[in-house]
Amino acid sequence: MSLIGCSDREYWSWGWPVSMQILVTGGAGFIGFHIAKRLVSEGHHICLVDNLTRGIQDADLVELVSNPKVSLLEVDLLDRDATLALGIDFEAIFHLAAIIGVRHVLKRPYDVLTHNVRMLDNVIALAQRQTACSRLLFASTSEIYAGTLKHFDLTIPTPEHTPLALTSLESPRTSYMLSKIMGEAMVQHSGLPFTIFRPHNIYGPRMGMAHVIPEQLKKTFDAVPGGSIAVYSPDHRRAFCYVDDAIEMVQRMLTRESCEGKTMNLGTQAPEVTIREVVQTCADIAGKDLTLEELPPPPGSPQRRAPDMHKTAQLLDFKSRISLRLGIEKTWQWYRERIFQPGGISAQ
Repeated sequence: MSLIGCSDREYWSWGWPVSMQILVTGGAGFIGFHIAKRLVSEGHHICLVDNLTRGIQDADLVELVSNPKVSLLEVDLLDRDATLALGIDFEAIFHLAAIIGVRHVLKRPYDVLTHNVRMLDNVIALAQRQTACSRLLFASTSEIYAGTLKHFDLTIPTPEHTPLALTSLESPRTSYMLSKIMGEAMVQHSGLPFTIFRPHNIYGPRMGMAHVIPEQLKKTFDAVPGGSIAVYSPDHRRAFCYVDDAIEMVQRMLTRESCEGKTMNLGTQAPEVTIREVVQTCADIAGKDLTLEELPPPPGSPQRRAPDMHKTAQLLDFKSRISLRLGIEKTWQWYRERIFQPGGISAQ
């Protein structure tokens, strides 16, 4: 099941091969898909692995996999033998496969905790068998700061060195956060060259519907001009990062030696915008004059959330460039054409 190799290897001046064989777990999902799309455009050979319980084989994924440099394997990463059978020739591994999403976390907290750790353990074992794996890149989460936010004064924008505390162990939502904290520790002690990244409010095309921006775009699409839409937590502030900027950062994390052994925030530090501003921008882009019905925040929703991006910007020599309005315009166009029309399919 290994990918086609390159007979004549070329290398960039800093020692990385121009064309690498790269494994992306969770490759049918939002960030995994966009990582693969970017890397294959640069000439790399990509193996996508997904069990397709949440990722979907939509037109975008079918188009990506039609590229001869891309393969998609339906593999259960909980199966150690199946995971190890993926091969020994990967030069980089992105591990994004996990049980995520509030709906899944609330219904299956034990599976979230144990399956996420087991999958990572199997992927680490796979990485340790590779003949020339230069980096394991592990997708953590901004949720690991939730305990510190609840019990202490969390610095916002939040730097990576922030001490981590846990939310109540009996809370189902703790399972996801705890699986990622455990995952970071496993990667740290695996003996592998690694980079850990913590995504913060990444958005864009093909991210499913369980996120504030596609949710509000759908409400706007369905709304009658002159009507109203509900807005929860209108005064809460967030810093959003369009997926193209996030992928540029991740691609640089892969190839920068300075990022080896580092834990890095992934996102945009500023501007922080209110949810009210986000919804109003969605309505403006859709060309609809709508009244916002402002409602109280759901339990546990933080007043502010934004990453401190100084460390990441210094290591990558890059900051987010795409404005919130432009990013929402791109997202609106994709969802309006692919999802909001009859027959559109999306991850949940």
